[in-house]
Amino acid sequence: MATYVIGDIHGRAHLLDQLLRDLPWNVKQDKIVFLGDLIDRGPESPAVIDRVMALAAANPQVIVLRGNHEQMLLDCLEYGELNWLIPENGGQVTLKSYGISLGEIEDIADIKIPEEHFEFLNRLPFYHEDEQAIYVHAGLIPGLPPAETDPDILLWTRDLDFYRNYHGKLCFFGHTPTHYLPKDGRRKFGIYIHGGCVGIDTSGQEDSPLSCLNVESFALYQAYPTGKTEVERLREAKPAFTFAANEARVAS
Repeated sequence: MATYVIGDIHGRAHLLDQLLRDLPWNVKQDKIVFLGDLIDRGPESPAVIDRVMALAAANPQVIVLRGNHEQMLLDCLEYGELNWLIPENGGQVTLKSYGISLGEIEDIADIKIPEEHFEFLNRLPFYHEDEQAIYVHAGLIPGLPPAETDPDILLWTRDLDFYRNYHGKLCFFGHTPTHYLPKDGRRKFGIYIHGGCVGIDTSGQEDSPLSCLNVESFALYQAYPTGKTEVERLREAKPAFTFAANEARVAS
């Protein structure tokens, strides 16, 4: 069983379909971790949720994390918080993709999305950890386990200390488009590798790819809006980590 981790999709179902078509994986057996932000900005958010729900129903090794965009949608529907509907956040595009016009909404109760979508998003965890890595939407506080970290940090943090000084167990994250991360960690094809952290949110531009990384081999697969899927082997760039070295670092 191989492990694959997928960055922020942001409503681009056609790029997810491209990965499903082009990658050398077994989607019914391999472990696949989605780092959150399935929705918003792109025009196909309901289709993305449908695809991911179907994958998870067919394979218990599919792990789907909660992103800050899922949280904004939930906060809007449950508590009436309106940050999701700020144009820059992309919630209005998602409303349109559900066939809802903002001008028709007089009350939050007028926003109707399928109950199965709401329940699926509401069950999503804030992080995942296995023997190989920690997977989180936004990032960690160096030295603090994710189980002891405020969920708001896991969903929202943009912390230079994490990007530059995290040297713990391999950590995959999304949330911040990689072209905004420190230059010295940016790799070919736009992902970020520095210390123990790997950023793979490459969704920052209209022509940006959707990125997927094989955790064992560090083979990077990127589905571009042109219809082309590119592959780059990055095994030599995979961060090394030993628990003994980390314990010595923490003790010092």
